[in-house]
Amino acid sequence: MRGGPTVARPGSFSASFSCDFGNSSWPFPSLLATSYNWTGNADSNALEETPTVTPRMSRQQVLTLISVASVNFSSMICYSILGPFFPYEAKKKGASQTVIGLIFGCYALCNLMGSLILGKYIVQIGAKFMLVSGLFVSSVCTILFGLLDKVPGTTTFVALCFIIRSIDALGFAAAMTSSFAISAKVFPNNIATVLGSLEIFTGLGLILGPPFGGMLYQSFGYELPFISLGCVLFLMVPFNMYMLPAFDAVPSTDSFFRLFTLPKVFLICFVVFTLSSGLGFLDATLSIFATEKFSMSPGYVGLLLLGVSLPYCLSSPLLGVVSDKFPSVRKWLMVLGGLATALGFCLLGPAPFLHIQSQLWLLIFMLTIIGFSLGMTGIPTFPEILNCAYENGFEEGLSTLGLVSGLFGAVWSIGMFFGPTFGGFMTQTMNFEWAATVEGVIGFLASILLGIYFITERVQTNRPSRVIDGETPEESAPLLGQSPTYSVQTQYQ
Repeated sequence: MRGGPTVARPGSFSASFSCDFGNSSWPFPSLLATSYNWTGNADSNALEETPTVTPRMSRQQVLTLISVASVNFSSMICYSILGPFFPYEAKKKGASQTVIGLIFGCYALCNLMGSLILGKYIVQIGAKFMLVSGLFVSSVCTILFGLLDKVPGTTTFVALCFIIRSIDALGFAAAMTSSFAISAKVFPNNIATVLGSLEIFTGLGLILGPPFGGMLYQSFGYELPFISLGCVLFLMVPFNMYMLPAFDAVPSTDSFFRLFTLPKVFLICFVVFTLSSGLGFLDATLSIFATEKFSMSPGYVGLLLLGVSLPYCLSSPLLGVVSDKFPSVRKWLMVLGGLATALGFCLLGPAPFLHIQSQLWLLIFMLTIIGFSLGMTGIPTFPEILNCAYENGFEEGLSTLGLVSGLFGAVWSIGMFFGPTFGGFMTQTMNFEWAATVEGVIGFLASILLGIYFITERVQTNRPSRVIDGETPEESAPLLGQSPTYSVQTQYQ
């Protein structure tokens, strides 16, 4: 959590320990928060303890949590519904694998532009209005997308796919950018814990979308999955208009460019790019690969995608708690998670140079590894970028939260554009096995670079402690009989 520094007097020590599980930190209202402060003097050894107990979550926090959870669930179920059957349906309409990848990719490209613009002007537009209007646009586009099977001709079908998906992406960008910023605004002390808990609903949307859409498609055809889920998304509009509180904030003069050019933020963004690129790659290519390789129906392909979403959904809350309780562990979670994701993609095909036969159990197991490692890498990224922004002078408030949320969404969208586009091209030019291997290599490179940066940062941080003003610790030690002076400054972020 962020807080002002504690400055100690000579001959004294001061430290503040806070464990926030209640009012503004923990997503479960039944838990309480207890905060203890100790202040002692080195000479008198006096100890003073002041316990304070904070009440349960406020009404605003509860309503915000419910609202954002509904947005995450409804948005992601509508997004993930395409995976099991749309590539197959588009192929029947005459679209090539590359064009299918571009249809998935254009969604991410428009999401990119929308995240940058909306994240910059979230204060002027209003976080609540941005979220509600984004839901409305997405619901209309989802229903319209369900009517595209009646469009004659390949060219018209592909053109309308691009148009509707692009507008839908802008609505999705508005809803998700504002939901990230609002979550961090209302729960500033345990962002990773709250985001990790909310990822349960994101994961549920990813879990239920593919099998639900695949089964409806197999039973009732192309239209019903989109129309039914579009109507559900539409019902979320009045629900969130009532539930979500309004937020006031002051615009900031900070920019995306300044935030993105911070070395640590840039490398974290590279890792985020590899995560979304991998997910986009799976959306555009996995269903066709599983159908052709293992003769699976669209319904079973939807169940196959549970291998990614279910481990991610189950592990995210725990990883969020770990990230907030042990901030120093976040960086290594990102690095190790990225390496595990890279390994999963290399064995997904598996890679041709490994000479391992492709089997269904191996494919499912690697999807499980990828899903869990996505949580390890993705959950700590938002609070790490936010902390880095504050450390470099960005103002605390909704405006900076909008910048960080917009940057996160933009980088995620770049990966979602690159993954299906490049993956579709690689699959069509070579095969799925080589395309998945390339995705793994890119993820490995990003994780190694981030790990090198963290190691270098730690070495540079520890170096000044060995030599102080040109003196070694032995030279600067007090003479015999002199009392040492302690000055401890503790700050938790």
